[in-house]
Amino acid sequence: AVHLNSPRRDKPFIPVNCGALPDHLLESEMFGYEKGAFTGAVGAKAGLFEAADSGTLFLDEIGDLGQALQVKLLRVMQEQEVRRVGSTASVKVDVRIIAATNRDLATLVKEGKFRDDLYYRLNVVRIVLPSLAERREDITMLAHHFLQKYAKQSLHVRGFLPETMALLKRYHWPGNVRELENAVERAVILARGEPVQLYHLPEAFQTLASQASRPMSLEEVEQ
Repeated sequence: AVHLNSPRRDKPFIPVNCGALPDHLLESEMFGYEKGAFTGAVGAKAGLFEAADSGTLFLDEIGDLGQALQVKLLRVMQEQEVRRVGSTASVKVDVRIIAATNRDLATLVKEGKFRDDLYYRLNVVRIVLPSLAERREDITMLAHHFLQKYAKQSLHVRGFLPETMALLKRYHWPGNVRELENAVERAVILARGEPVQLYHLPEAFQTLASQASRPMSLEEVEQ
C-alpha cells in the first residue's frame, strides 16, 4: 500500500524474507555477484537492490538479519550504492527501504543483537500494526477474504457456520494473520462444499470449543 500510493508506484516492488536464507546466500541475492565470486557463480548476476532501482525493496523479518549483513545494509543505505560480491566497483542505486519485523528491535539493540546505527537509520517512519487479538473486529473480514481466496481453487465452500465464526473471534491468535490464513486454508480443503464447521479447524480450536461446551472443574479453573 505504501509503494502503490507513492511516486514509485510504477517502479519495481521487491520483497525479501531476511530469515529464509543463510547469510552468505542472502548477501549474493541482495547485492549480486560477479562471475567466479564463489563456487557455482558461472556468470555475473545483479542483486535485488539493483533490480529494485527507483522502486521499493521490502525487507521482511529484518530482525533475523545477521550482524555482517547489517553492516553492509547500513553502508548501502548511507552511500546509496551497492557492491556485488567479488567486485571492486560500486553501482549507484535509488531504492526506498521498507522493513518489517515481529521482533522488538529496540530490545535486540540493548542485547547487542542488532546494530543501533542501522536501527536508527531504518526507524524513520514507524508503523505499529496491532496483533490480531487486539483488533478482533477485523477477524470476520479477513476470514471471509481468505475463504474467497482459497475457494477459487475449484473448492466451493458456503461460508462459516455462526458458531465457527464465534470461535474464530474468541481464539487468541498467537500467529496473527498468517495463522488465520492457514486455518482458513485448511478448513476450505476439509469442508469440500460444506459450510466451515468446528471440526474443519485445527486442533487448538477443538480444545477451545470443548472447554466452552462443558463446565470446568475447580482444578482446571485454578490451572
